[in-house]
Amino acid sequence: MIRSDRIFGLVVIVVALGYILSAMQIQASFLSDPVGSKTFPILIGAVAALCGLVMVLRPDPEPDWPGIGSFIAIGISVVVLVAYAYSLKPMGFLIPTAIAAGILSYQISPRPVFAALSGIGLSVGLFLLFKYALDLGLVPFPKSWTA
Repeated sequence: MIRSDRIFGLVVIVVALGYILSAMQIQASFLSDPVGSKTFPILIGAVAALCGLVMVLRPDPEPDWPGIGSFIAIGISVVVLVAYAYSLKPMGFLIPTAIAAGILSYQISPRPVFAALSGIGLSVGLFLLFKYALDLGLVPFPKSWTA
């Protein structure tokens, strides 16, 4: 990780310097506070640049990277969660949540029946919690099914 930490540290420093330069362009309004509207972004950029400098000067040793199977599992999880986000509105809450939770549960422990029951249980339990305890306006099923 020594080389990758140093490269990432340099990238962080460059981005932080760009952030500081863009913060310097902020125009102060006539109702600004005594510190000014530039100070906080400049401080954030300075802290980021300092963190990048620490990564360049004191990198971590090389890590033991996980196998390709772990990266595939992470990729599957990302695809499932993106599909879940896009399917909530047209499909309602219960069906996409049950499918997504079931797939993610199967990745954790590959037992199909347990994964399916976990997905259904999480879907119903979260729906009840969000709908009735938190009073969110969730739609349980596609609107075409209830109209």
